Amino acid sequence: MPESIILAACALLQAYVFWRVASGPLLARHVSRRCLVGAGIVLWIAFAAGRLAGHWSPEPFALMAGLCAMTWMTLLFLLAVPLLALDVATGFGRLLPRLAPMLRGWALAAGAALIAISCIQGLRPPIVEHQEVYLPGLRGELDGTVIAVLADLHVGRTFGKGWLEGRIDQVLAERPDLIVLLGDLFEGHGRPPAYGAAILARLRAPLGVWAVAGNHEMLGDTAAVTALLEGSGIRVLRNRWAEIRPGLLLAGVDDLGVERSRGDDLGQALEGRPRETTILITHSPLEAERAARAGVSLMLAGHTHGGQIWPLGYGVRLFYPLLEGRYEVAGMPVIVTRGAGTWGPRMRLWRPGEILRLTLRATPEAGPRRRPD
Repeated sequence: MPESIILAACALLQAYVFWRVASGPLLARHVSRRCLVGAGIVLWIAFAAGRLAGHWSPEPFALMAGLCAMTWMTLLFLLAVPLLALDVATGFGRLLPRLAPMLRGWALAAGAALIAISCIQGLRPPIVEHQEVYLPGLRGELDGTVIAVLADLHVGRTFGKGWLEGRIDQVLAERPDLIVLLGDLFEGHGRPPAYGAAILARLRAPLGVWAVAGNHEMLGDTAAVTALLEGSGIRVLRNRWAEIRPGLLLAGVDDLGVERSRGDDLGQALEGRPRETTILITHSPLEAERAARAGVSLMLAGHTHGGQIWPLGYGVRLFYPLLEGRYEVAGMPVIVTRGAGTWGPRMRLWRPGEILRLTLRATPEAGPRRRPD
């Protein structure tokens, strides 16, 4: 999203919240409107400086400033939601003029409650979501193959070493046959933290550990992240496919949502493969119809965080119609995970983080099936 839109959105949110807070009699008696306007201008300038610094500089101070800026915008948003709902219900105070100031106080209290809930939910570890996926054409001996899907860790500004170790423990506890990482493993635009290599090296699976680049990798130090992953025994699929077992292909594509001049990444990732069961792993849930037409059997994606903060998901869906969960596109199942971490502040509202455990199932006519472990 362009920075100009983010800056303008914060200005509107802040102006609205401050306007409604100033209409309360308690604040009006103790704080002049001139002071409130001045504070609002200073806070917006601080937000803009933090947002721009965090977006363009990999320095720790700049990244922390960026985190504070996005946290401030999120707080404003959660305060604005109940205030706006009240204004719509009361015609902006015209229907209940005497009660409106008191009701706005209750709306602010509701906003504070939403902030508290989102902080608590953001601190909780992700859940492990179990699903079965039936794939026509899957060989019988591949029936029961377990895939662990880990996306959007965003390790760096808010998620550190201990949190990453916990997520690796969760994945390994599922005893998967295959582990896939769907991008945005690290936050920020500089080099990934040094401790990441040793922790990620713990990931092991019979069919390997595979990864694709997300938008944070593509816009940051892509070479450094790729080298770290490859050095940890994780194979990165950059617009290519690999046969991970006879009859089962894994294709990976660089993030399809990054806007820059390049070739046909999806076509390159699928080019020349045999007509076998193909799982496409990608960061952004885009070009699903095209993947289905190309004969992909299953598409796995992340990036959206499921909207992360309700009701932001309704806006995110305008850009990513496949927001979260399971879809079917032209006969091809698409599964979009909410991801394990968060983007920006460590806050979630009604959208818990998740790790996926998928069990592949063959149709009955596929032949002999694998015995359970």
